Amino acid sequence: MQVTRVLMVAPVRDIDIAVAWYERLLGRPADTRPMPSLADWHFTAGGWLQVFEDPEHAGSTLLNLEVPELDSALAGLAERGLAAGPVLTGGVRTRIAALEDPDGNRVTLLENPVA
Repeated sequence: MQVTRVLMVAPVRDIDIAVAWYERLLGRPADTRPMPSLADWHFTAGGWLQVFEDPEHAGSTLLNLEVPELDSALAGLAERGLAAGPVLTGGVRTRIAALEDPDGNRVTLLENPVA
């Protein structure tokens, strides 16, 4: 099977509250709003995040975002009023820190996840 795109989907209760939070998290507005209940952020040609209004499933998602430098990403979050949990290590080089969106979807930032 050939996969050409990977979409992460975060179900949320209120799209407007969620979009404002994800804009703060990512430091930029959504790339597209194809419908009133959906916002897309395009990270690469094959990797997107979709925030979708779906109250029944809100808070049930785990999102992992690889960042080149965790300390810099955490500093940027702090400047935008967001704070992640403690920095943890895993394996030989991996460092992670997590936070939750307003609905409880867990967003984990990873540095060096593949050694």
